[in-house]
Amino acid sequence: MRVNRDHIGGEVTKDNSTYILQDNNLLDNLTLSKTTLKPMQCTGGHSHDDLEEVYFFMKGRGRMQLGDETFEVKAEDIILIPQGKFHKVYNDMHIPMEFVCVFEKYDRDSDVAKYTENDVKEQNDLYPFTK
Repeated sequence: MRVNRDHIGGEVTKDNSTYILQDNNLLDNLTLSKTTLKPMQCTGGHSHDDLEEVYFFMKGRGRMQLGDETFEVKAEDIILIPQGKFHKVYNDMHIPMEFVCVFEKYDRDSDVAKYTENDVKEQNDLYPFTK
């Protein structure tokens, strides 16, 4: 099956003030997910004990935290995320950022993704004008 970066197929699973999340679960074992991170927002920082991920940045630029390291990301960057490694994306621009992720399929409502307790506080500290 063929998809492209603008239309990955699947369905919108979340649409809120932070991001739009679209998941294509047509394969048996992998999810292809597209995130449109809204201006001056960040994703929920999390890790997966038993899952690896690959992020393909398509539009915009910002920063990514991977473990204790934070670095700039931009369109055409590809980031490999080892299992158990904390990761988070920050859109520092006033335009949307888009990235596509590939990971082993899991139930997003389960506790497979481990979120930090201070994630909401951290986001408010970084972008206080979005409160």
